[in-house]
Amino acid sequence: MSGTEKLFDEYAPGYREALENAIAPSGEGREYFAEGRVAWLKRCLAEIGENPKRILDFGCGDGGTTPVLLAALDGESAVGVDVSPKSLELARKNFSSGQIAFASPQEFQEENGFDVAYCNGVFHHIPKEQRLEAFGLIHGALRPAGIFSLWENSPWSPATRYVMSRCAFDRDAEMLTPPEARGLLRESGFEILRTDFRFIFPRALRFLRKIEDLVYWLPLGTQYQVLSRKII
Repeated sequence: MSGTEKLFDEYAPGYREALENAIAPSGEGREYFAEGRVAWLKRCLAEIGENPKRILDFGCGDGGTTPVLLAALDGESAVGVDVSPKSLELARKNFSSGQIAFASPQEFQEENGFDVAYCNGVFHHIPKEQRLEAFGLIHGALRPAGIFSLWENSPWSPATRYVMSRCAFDRDAEMLTPPEARGLLRESGFEILRTDFRFIFPRALRFLRKIEDLVYWLPLGTQYQVLSRKII
């Protein structure tokens, strides 16, 4: 079992509580950020005329975001993949259905079948020497010209660094800058479509949040998305 597997197996039962405690200074809960990421992805997909039916949630953890993706994107099916057996156990118990399945990377064999892949806050936990391999798995799972939505915590945000310092499973993470993420994606056979920064204002300043839709290109948000397309 790798270090990442051990880490998230250890925290699987208390993952939600640990995350909620870490992000408490924002004034928001886990669902706010998950729904915000997915809503932004939906907007981006609409702008490029994509209507995904098969969805991959890479690094799904306890599976909480997988049904959100399926519903928001009006998909037909979704598969969540994660390295943590205990997290997958929770995901299967709580979210498996006729449309949603979960698998470990070893169990996951599908190739060229998914229209869109979504990944949030995963690659800063993957050792640098293993990141290209993980990108390769996602690349292989997507159909030709499939879309990959990569979300990561922004190392350029002091608020992000503070929140991660409060989170036990994030303290040893090696964060990726947007240029590093784009470089790895290009090396893995993806074309970069856009980079967006989201979640600038905490709940106390929520009256300013409409501004975020106008300045998403500025590196101010606590998270960023690199949207890319499979080209080879």
